[in-house]
Amino acid sequence: MSRGTALILGATGYIGGAIARAAVEGGWHVRGLRRRAGAEGNTMGLPIQWFEGDLAQPQTLSAAFDGADVVFDAAGYYPQQTAPVAQHVADGVRQTRHVLEAARRARVSRLIYTSTLTTIGHPAPGEERSADERDVYVPGSLPTAAYYECKFAMESEVLRACAAGLASVVLNPTAVIGPGDVTPTLGGIVLAVARGWGWAWLEADVNLIDVRDVGQAHVAAMDRGEPGQRYILGGHNLRVRDVMDRVAARAGVARPRVRIPMALIDALAWTSDRLPWLALLGNHLRAVRHWQGYDTSKARGALGLAPRPLETTLADMLDDYIARGRLAPRRSVVG
Repeated sequence: MSRGTALILGATGYIGGAIARAAVEGGWHVRGLRRRAGAEGNTMGLPIQWFEGDLAQPQTLSAAFDGADVVFDAAGYYPQQTAPVAQHVADGVRQTRHVLEAARRARVSRLIYTSTLTTIGHPAPGEERSADERDVYVPGSLPTAAYYECKFAMESEVLRACAAGLASVVLNPTAVIGPGDVTPTLGGIVLAVARGWGWAWLEADVNLIDVRDVGQAHVAAMDRGEPGQRYILGGHNLRVRDVMDRVAARAGVARPRVRIPMALIDALAWTSDRLPWLALLGNHLRAVRHWQGYDTSKARGALGLAPRPLETTLADMLDDYIARGRLAPRRSVVG
């Protein structure tokens, strides 16, 4: 028996597809919003009622929203360029407001908003702990990074709407990996290492979580998430070198041998800033200093988040790439 109707914005995306699968398994009637008719992402085979719409065009949203009990917004604006940052922020906020207004008009009972790890700041100097939900990104910390500035502004819009009466829960996934990544982003790095192209490693920390755990946590947030709260969805805190070593061992290829010092990253970022066609690369390089581990105890306690072993995620992810023809079958498993 259906628990109700759940609308997923961005259902054709990596996280959105995982939410759709978890919602179907949880007994929900699932609707999906997509910009292009026929697009399915990684939801093929799921019983989804599709609607076409664009968050930039609010008049296209009402049909999908009407009658929905809950809405998952996993379709947040993603700036593809660096400048002008103010324009990107304005576009992201405008689209977020369109979603919030559509949810108000439809009188949905709850909005689950997929934010990002970049809105989580660093602990204050002297605090010997991992970052958690108390830590907030400081606008202007990366003034030329449109992604950081957009995501903070958009998340803030959702929290303001919640304070005004729209029951909303904010989820902050860390670095998401796992099977089903049909258009690899972060997964592209995993894929490169598995192909034997990962010859160098960074001196940085990262937190990894399986996309399936992220999807399940979203569905749990409908019942267990507290409106107005943020929850970090994270799994395993590791050094980047450790992650690359594990991928290489699982794929049966050589492990990275060269350390890239942070000073070189800073120098490359400085150089990229002065070459307009490389400005976006410079922002990504500068953000490396903001990478960190996270304390996910709040989501574990409130949402029942229980990340699966990283080795399981990596094995399933590589098997999926092999099945999709993106990676040759593994020769052996080392270690």
